[in-house]
Amino acid sequence: MPQIDQLAETFSSQAFWLLVFFGISFFVVGRGMVPKVSGTMERRSKQIADDIAAAQAARDQADQEEEAWRVRENENREKARGIVNAAKADAAAKSEKTIAAAQKRLDKKLDEAEIRIGEARNAALAEIEAVATEAAQDIVQRVAGIKVTKPTAAKAVKETLAHG
Repeated sequence: MPQIDQLAETFSSQAFWLLVFFGISFFVVGRGMVPKVSGTMERRSKQIADDIAAAQAARDQADQEEEAWRVRENENREKARGIVNAAKADAAAKSEKTIAAAQKRLDKKLDEAEIRIGEARNAALAEIEAVATEAAQDIVQRVAGIKVTKPTAAKAVKETLAHG
C-alpha cells in the first residue's frame, strides 16, 4: 500500500508543521490573548468589588444619616410636645383666671339681685300690710259698724299674716 509507505517519508514533515503551528498558536493565544482576557476579567472583578464596596459604604452612610435624622426628629417632637403642653397650661391658667373673674362678677350681681329681691319683697309685704290694714278697717266698719284705729288694725293683720 502506497499510503503506508509514504507515512514514514511524510511523518517527520507533518510532525514538524504540527509543532510549528502548535507553537505559533501557543504564542499567539497563550502569550498574547489569554493575558489580555485574564487582565480584563481581573479589572472587571476588581471594578465590581470596588462598586459593591462603594455601594455598601454609601448604604452605611445613609443608614447613619437616617438614624441621626430620626434622633433629631424625635427630639424635635419632644420639644414640640413640651411647647404644646406649656401653651395648654398657660391657656388653662388664663381660662381659670378669666372664669374666676367672671364668677366673681356673677356672684356680685347675684348678691345685688338677692338684695333687691329682698327689698322688693319687704316693700311688697309692707304694701300688703298697709292695704290689708286699710281693708280690715273698712270691712270692720261696713260689717260691724265699728271704727277701728289704724294701729289696732295693723296689729291684727300682722298676727294673721304671722300665723297664716
